Amino acid sequence: MHKQMVISMRTTLEFRGLPEIILEKAVDLGLARSKTDALRMGIFSLNKEYSLIKDVEMEMASRKLQQEEKHMKRTPEKYLSEKKALSKYR
Repeated sequence: MHKQMVISMRTTLEFRGLPEIILEKAVDLGLARSKTDALRMGIFSLNKEYSLIKDVEMEMASRKLQQEEKHMKRTPEKYLSEKKALSKYR
């Protein structure tokens, strides 16, 4: 069975000075639950300001398809056609 793929990135960041103060302030004022949430909010604000990703659903679907294609190239696993998948239900 094909397991579900997740688009994710894990990283460790260290902030000092003003960036650290801003993150702490966002949490202290209740704007964010954590510094990680404050960073996430900043990323979404960056996208909103500069329209880096114009169609979020399309971008996520495209990334997912790219992952699926890479997975299929690495393994002998192939998808069933719609006709084959539905054949046992007809």
